[in-house]
Amino acid sequence: MADKDFEKPDEGDDVAATPAEESVEPAGDADTEPDALTVDDILGAAQSDEAAVADAPDEEHDLLLDLKRVQAEYANYRRRTEEQREVELARAKGAVAKGMLPVLDDLDRAEKHGDLAEGSALAAIAEKMRAVVARLGVERYGAAGDAFDPQQHEAIFQAPTPGTTEPTILEVVEIGYRLGDLELRPAKVVVAVPAE
Repeated sequence: MADKDFEKPDEGDDVAATPAEESVEPAGDADTEPDALTVDDILGAAQSDEAAVADAPDEEHDLLLDLKRVQAEYANYRRRTEEQREVELARAKGAVAKGMLPVLDDLDRAEKHGDLAEGSALAAIAEKMRAVVARLGVERYGAAGDAFDPQQHEAIFQAPTPGTTEPTILEVVEIGYRLGDLELRPAKVVVAVPAE
């Protein structure tokens, strides 16, 4: 045992490296190790709100908590206000569109009777009125031959018709209108039903 060399450890011995040995890294290992954090990285990192409140002096701790609560309440208020503004805007558009429906019905009747001749003053007014309604986003629905849907159509009469397999619209008495998802008025229709 006396001839053991204490300067060089055996292959199986666990020996702690000296600080000088730790700083020397082989060039090939740098790519395989994850990037180590430096002191500058740690000091320059953003502090979370919870850590800022925990590090604050006692007299500021409650104030910071109140500030965070007020900020959260304000963010919720802004979100609710924006949602309510969109609902009110849709409601206002719907009210304007509903007020125009009788005028659109009159224009449709005038067109059926031939009062909207090409180039007449009434035809120009009808075209402008329909363009305004289209810009609002109002859509017409309900046409003869469409399948009857009780969610969208209001049946005012059922006519048993031979050769009909499912309820279909035979005649549209009053056109239906919708604004996006909002139903302004259901289409009033005569429904052809299978004859018994």
